[in-house]
Amino acid sequence: EGWRAWQQLLALMGPAFTKPSMLLFTELITAWVVLPGRHTITRLWQSMSEGRRVHDAYHRFVREGRWQPRALWSRLARELAQRFGAVGDLFLDLDDTLFHKTGRKISGAGFFRDAVRSTRNKTVFAWGLNLVVLTLRVQPPWGGEPLGLPINLRLHRKNDPKSLLDLAEEMVREVAGWFPGRTLRLSADGFYAPLAGRHLPNTHITSRMRRDAALYDPPAPRRPGQRGRPAKKGPRLPALAQIAAEVPNWLRASVDIRGRTRQCLGC
Repeated sequence: EGWRAWQQLLALMGPAFTKPSMLLFTELITAWVVLPGRHTITRLWQSMSEGRRVHDAYHRFVREGRWQPRALWSRLARELAQRFGAVGDLFLDLDDTLFHKTGRKISGAGFFRDAVRSTRNKTVFAWGLNLVVLTLRVQPPWGGEPLGLPINLRLHRKNDPKSLLDLAEEMVREVAGWFPGRTLRLSADGFYAPLAGRHLPNTHITSRMRRDAALYDPPAPRRPGQRGRPAKKGPRLPALAQIAAEVPNWLRASVDIRGRTRQCLGC
């Protein structure tokens, strides 16, 4: 029964591949799920008992195989949303992570800040791939902390004109296009708080800001024939403490933090 369900899931991803690449993908991803330990292509190839192709075929598929990553993410996201959140809002989480990958010839690899090993007083840099990941938040039936199931991903390269915020905006806009009738409730850390000013469609953003953060209105539209550099921001808004003081009725709200419900002030 489990094997049949696995085959049905893989069949949903078929349109993102050509027929030859789908066969290689099926063999690799199945070996990846079954095999414990490091998931190198060589170890995956060695674990395949029957019907495996020559070793170079799998390396060539990963390096230059013909498939469409965005189409794959789209079909995976729709399937996960149907199974774990068919109605109502979709709860998403966004963050970037460093995937440790050795080798000077790894495409896109570089030295990036390692958030796991860094502390408040020490910043650690490591070699790897800087990935921006968007996940669908799912509450497991056995309870505990919610799970984050990846539904979109971008690779951030050194000296790339697109920043982490730009890549995050691309992903959220894509997901909003996949679910035009659904509201996205996106949570992210303070680095991604500026996404609130990018007018993402059907998206509510929950993040954090410093209490002394300087907030500004959007810049006014340029007048016809206006000279000079375009303004990047409008008039400055009041301080956050002043804005909070003007809210008349604060209420306590129940918030799920890492699987535990806590009472926080909300409006």
